[in-house]
Amino acid sequence: MIRRAVPLFLAGLLLLSAGAGQAQAAGYRYWSFWERDGATWTYATQGPSLVRPADGDVQGFRFAVSEDSADAAKPRGTADFATVCARTPAREGSKRVALVIDFGTPADAPPGETPPSRRTACAQVPPDATTSEALASVAAPLRYDTNALLCAITGYPGKGCGEQIERIPTEPAPSPADEREESGSGPSLGLAAGIAVVALLGAAAFWQARRRA
Repeated sequence: MIRRAVPLFLAGLLLLSAGAGQAQAAGYRYWSFWERDGATWTYATQGPSLVRPADGDVQGFRFAVSEDSADAAKPRGTADFATVCARTPAREGSKRVALVIDFGTPADAPPGETPPSRRTACAQVPPDATTSEALASVAAPLRYDTNALLCAITGYPGKGCGEQIERIPTEPAPSPADEREESGSGPSLGLAAGIAVVALLGAAAFWQARRRA
């Protein structure tokens, strides 16, 4: 029995530590850069200062809080090149690039700032222009940090650049009964239950050891 109790005791410790670790996860508040292929947004593998889009390309920017590229929020909307550049006729010696600029949600905004409405723009630029140059032609002012990281589009946000913040997992709103149970300065109900489980398993293991002795 003691051999069975020890694994159960360790399992209880793991469950307790897992419950305590559901607090916060690190994230970064920044502008992500995307390229559109048909109806699909793909996270760009190069920065906008290195990419030289072709005539007819659709590229997007999204301001949000995310942990990494796999977690990043995509630009919203279904705009395509024909729609964005419908009023910008082709011109010899230039190219047209459709840009989707999504300023994100209030939840992603830095404290004290309100995100502008998302917008689209058709940049008509020289054939060798980069995405950064196309963006600057329709959404100035842009702001970069010393590492050439894009910090702001049309001046948003007013400060900060890729700062790390804590992300609190979203949970359902507690019922009045839950609020009464969790009020006060003591441990939460879940934490107390976990401690009780560990204590019971530990006592069982101790009792079995004494019995065998």
